[in-house]
Amino acid sequence: MDLDHAPTRRALAVAGAIDQGLVTTDQRPVAGLLDVRSIREAARALRAAFAEQAAPRQHILHTFAVKAGSLVPVLRLLAEEGLGCEAASPGELALARAAGVRPEHTVLDSPAKTRAELREALALGIALNADNAQELARLDTLVASAPTRSPLGLRVNPQIGGGAIGAMSTATDTSKFGFPLRDPGARAAVVRAFVDRPWLTRLHAHVGSQGCPLELMAQGVRETYELAEEINRAVGAPRVDTLDLGGGLPVNFGSDEVTPTFQEYARLLARTVPGLFDGRYALVTEFGRSLLAKAGLVLARVEYVKSAGGRPIALTHAGAQLAVRTVFAPGSWPLRVAPYGPDGEAKSGPATAWDVAGPCCFAGDLVATGHPLPALDEGDYVGLLDTGAYYFSTPFGYNSLPRPGVYGFTVEQHGGRSEVRFATVREPQGLDSIVAESGGAARDALLHRPAPDGPDPEDPAPRP
Repeated sequence: MDLDHAPTRRALAVAGAIDQGLVTTDQRPVAGLLDVRSIREAARALRAAFAEQAAPRQHILHTFAVKAGSLVPVLRLLAEEGLGCEAASPGELALARAAGVRPEHTVLDSPAKTRAELREALALGIALNADNAQELARLDTLVASAPTRSPLGLRVNPQIGGGAIGAMSTATDTSKFGFPLRDPGARAAVVRAFVDRPWLTRLHAHVGSQGCPLELMAQGVRETYELAEEINRAVGAPRVDTLDLGGGLPVNFGSDEVTPTFQEYARLLARTVPGLFDGRYALVTEFGRSLLAKAGLVLARVEYVKSAGGRPIALTHAGAQLAVRTVFAPGSWPLRVAPYGPDGEAKSGPATAWDVAGPCCFAGDLVATGHPLPALDEGDYVGLLDTGAYYFSTPFGYNSLPRPGVYGFTVEQHGGRSEVRFATVREPQGLDSIVAESGGAARDALLHRPAPDGPDPEDPAPRP
């Protein structure tokens, strides 16, 4: 059996998860599974792709966008593979710290950082990029009041256009992110900001994401590089020493093929921006989805099978609470659905058009519509493939459905026999936890209370 083949490991993991009871009880009808080997291989492919292009001793920090997989053990695994963290909130920053990611391997990016967030980052020596002029003014005050070892930069928007998914496009004319370089006077203001502030040493732009072609991403990097060159000419010295290349690669959700690859992207950057890898600039990357998506799947039990309007429907435990983007924007985020029998064996047979529905109480809670599948039955399972990023790590609290357990798996060969081992990444959420998160301890907080000196409403009649 070829364990170098990711789909082979996935098939073994599905059967193993069912056999070991991770998804067989009423309390555990759905789970997230992560292939540890696939994650390691993706991290190594990223590092190798940029190392192939880099100048000798050029410093490159690869960070993982925490939002794509906000699970501490995942961040810890990536840290072991040499990746840092790009955090976009106090919670994500706390997760990175809990995973043991060092401050110098952490970047804080957010368009709405509070003063407290800025102070914390500056105190810890965490790199951050100011999103706008008002944030830059706050940094002026904070940097003047206390020394910091934090690398500081500006986030710019090259305004080069969007990709196929509008909500994922961060470099449009009206994007909420960064200093808009093509607005009147904006580019000159950015250059002046660096001339006036010796402590500004980085430029950050975020162009890529799902739906963005590699050429658009490379164009955004070229625009950022050319701005850095302009700033350094204006200063008369290499003021900008680091380019933060935000944005991730799109993922192929149509098959098991990994495309585009990190190597393709790094080679395109080398052709499009030759000076990027000559060693004058340190580089930071912020990949997310492309590091995890192929490594994971959601496995859910088919609870019921029914028919409506001549269309068969499989009612499962995986819906909008996990596949938020697929349910609300199915055209942009279609998923492959893999059918399995009660024992975890892949199902086959004549395919017909099925709807695969989730447990949420609204009609649009569908993870697949008219999807060709063999006949499904109560007690079967469906796998939502390529869901290692975002899907089960950032669940949606609709209907107070509990968060599923997440398990990392490894597969080893012993005497011709394959053994699947699971490690719990996140325990399945219990109902007590849902009640606690929903104010259970403050049950009576909204009941009427008398004023301190007023009459007691519980007293049936005033006393003489």
